[in-house]
Amino acid sequence: MWSAISNLGDAALTIPLAIVCFVWLTRSPTGARVAISWAALLSAAMLLVGVTKILYAGCGIQIRSLDFRMISGHTMLASAIWPMSWLIVLNDGSRIKPGAAIGPGIVFATAIGISRVFDEAHTVSEVVSGWSLGMLVTILLIRWNGAPIVPPRLRPIAAASLFAVSAVAYGHHAPIQGAIDMYSPWLCEHWA
Repeated sequence: MWSAISNLGDAALTIPLAIVCFVWLTRSPTGARVAISWAALLSAAMLLVGVTKILYAGCGIQIRSLDFRMISGHTMLASAIWPMSWLIVLNDGSRIKPGAAIGPGIVFATAIGISRVFDEAHTVSEVVSGWSLGMLVTILLIRWNGAPIVPPRLRPIAAASLFAVSAVAYGHHAPIQGAIDMYSPWLCEHWA
């Protein structure tokens, strides 16, 4: 069961989902500005996750007192992308508040984080840091740009496209961790 939930946070699913979100964000009244802001925030968070994974896998750097090796990428991606997916589908600008619209995404992200702990892929501190970083992406975007609103006539199409991408990508695994494990020692050796 935990693996099935964990798959909802895999980059093979969340990155295509992020691309679809980006496209729909360009259709909001704030258009390209909000989409580019979100992409920049998400990219910065992904970079931070990658750096912590490289530092651990290649250099052996960790914080033992916190039981922390690296930020959970599954959890970070889940907490940045699933809330945005639900916001795109549910936020109508009047009846549903942005906090309620992102609620289902927060539940997804939390379940994915819990699954990473039960799968023994990450510690609690790694999942909490991933969840917090991903939520920061969502919160900063809403604070800086307001909650994006996809025009009402397009929301059913947005929902269908997000569901279709999720259905096709679910269960696939991105080879990112393998690449990090393979190349991190070389990177640490040449940068240290």
